[in-house]
Amino acid sequence: MPASLAPERPAPVVRALPEAPASLRGTLDSIRGAPVAPAEIWAARQWLNDMEPRLARYLPDPARRRELLGRIHHEARLAGLAPELVLAVIQVESAFQAEAVSSAGAVGLMQIMPFWIRELGLPADDLKDPRRNLRYGCTILAHYLAVEDGDLTRALARYNGSLGKTWYPERVMRALARHWSPASPAPVRTTAER
Repeated sequence: MPASLAPERPAPVVRALPEAPASLRGTLDSIRGAPVAPAEIWAARQWLNDMEPRLARYLPDPARRRELLGRIHHEARLAGLAPELVLAVIQVESAFQAEAVSSAGAVGLMQIMPFWIRELGLPADDLKDPRRNLRYGCTILAHYLAVEDGDLTRALARYNGSLGKTWYPERVMRALARHWSPASPAPVRTTAER
């Protein structure tokens, strides 16, 4: 068929995304980082070495474990969060299953509700992608911490959608204390894990 007879395709419609709420925009603007100092790089490597055996029970593949820990550390630091807190949230939310989908429709490692794509991202964002999911989850948690003036219990309850209740923050704090806090003992690795 000659090009002149081919049916015309309608031009794609491009719509601007709505402006993020001012309170969220402030949180997003505040997480832009400065260059990383060598001492911070060393501390990050020490952290990674400490956390890697702790994550082995959830992710047996060492390469995937190190990659995920590196991404968690990076995203947590960008958002001004303790990476151990992010690990505890992920443990409680999805047990480190990137493909997890809750009965309420929350998706991925940090169990992000799809409506957040309209607020923070692009329609093509895949919440099962660990990189994207961690960026959303850390940004959202940092936002709730800012909204709650640093009150971690209330911020975690907001994150879970259970504001006014403490069962979820208690679960996260228990996971943090038992498994991810630098003060908690690292698990003993079996011969098969070495």
